[in-house]
Amino acid sequence: MKTVLFHGSRVIAILILGQTLYFKFSGSEESKFIFSVMGMEPWGRYGLAVLESFCILFLLIPRLVWFGALLGFNLMLGAVLSHFVFLGIVVKDDGGLLFILALVVFTLSTYLLYVERKKIPYLSEYFS
Repeated sequence: MKTVLFHGSRVIAILILGQTLYFKFSGSEESKFIFSVMGMEPWGRYGLAVLESFCILFLLIPRLVWFGALLGFNLMLGAVLSHFVFLGIVVKDDGGLLFILALVVFTLSTYLLYVERKKIPYLSEYFS
């Protein structure tokens, strides 16, 4: 039986990713600014929004949580590194909120990957 922490981690990651999807797909000023600074506007914004949509979908499907967590881990690693390399911690006076949200989803994805490690194909034999 899965714990409240496990399901809560999934829900929080889904909510954060879902909230940021709206801004990416709607072309909010902040989202356009971020991807312009990185030289990825608009294709990068839409591409990452699609990947985040798949991440949410996989986190919703119990047998594919491991894949959603792996995708979320990698997407948020990219987001955190983008803050360090291109954007800085604070983006357009957000007080570092986007950076913190990326760290939260990164941490939750890491936890979910750990819990689901026995379901990961090719790696599961090492975690028995």
